[in-house]
Amino acid sequence: MNVRLAFYAVVGFVLFATHGVAVAQSPKPATKSTVQPTNKLDEFLQSLQTLQADFRQLLRDGQGRLIEESQGTLAIQRPDRFRWDYREPHEQVIVADGKKLWLYDVDLEQVTVRPMEQSLAGTPASLLSGGDGLNANFTVQNTESKGKGVVMTLKPKRDDTDFKSVRIRFIDNELNGMELADKLGQTTTLEFTNVKRNAPLDIARFNFTPPAGVDVIGSGQNSAAKKEQ
Repeated sequence: MNVRLAFYAVVGFVLFATHGVAVAQSPKPATKSTVQPTNKLDEFLQSLQTLQADFRQLLRDGQGRLIEESQGTLAIQRPDRFRWDYREPHEQVIVADGKKLWLYDVDLEQVTVRPMEQSLAGTPASLLSGGDGLNANFTVQNTESKGKGVVMTLKPKRDDTDFKSVRIRFIDNELNGMELADKLGQTTTLEFTNVKRNAPLDIARFNFTPPAGVDVIGSGQNSAAKKEQ
């Protein structure tokens, strides 16, 4: 499953494009920033604390043929926690707890764990985590307005990334979808529905404990060892 490019990109934009303050279990009401937004993405992120949504992910090859379709749910709590639950066609869970990144493949009975900083290196998340923010790492190539929708096309300023461009779609000032073109000619499209912005989230949702009996790889674990029953 080609989940890495898609989830890193979305997480990168939502978590790191603008600076945020860690929120408690029940987020405080959003407050206006003294920094004026310069584009639709800045405006969307400026007061964002939490985000929940259902997603549908489509992977197409260079000829536009559908390779894979998957769907699931996501939850994000800025600045450094998120959870992606892929339900179909393969069950996977991706959790960032603020320090570590966990990827659990249910079919393989395998958990991969890595430090977040190491895992996000070279991804859009790392590009956007710097103090200079979005404009220091991306160029806004184009902004299109169509009725209630706005589509922004961004290109990374660095060459050592997995993708060539990102298109972000907003409808009625809310995130509606993303399209990522990678260097292999493939396109990953993410469609978001049932989006909830700044709704309270239980912090326990971003904790992860490997299930008994699965392989745990990374973070000092023996890759050949099973977690004790």
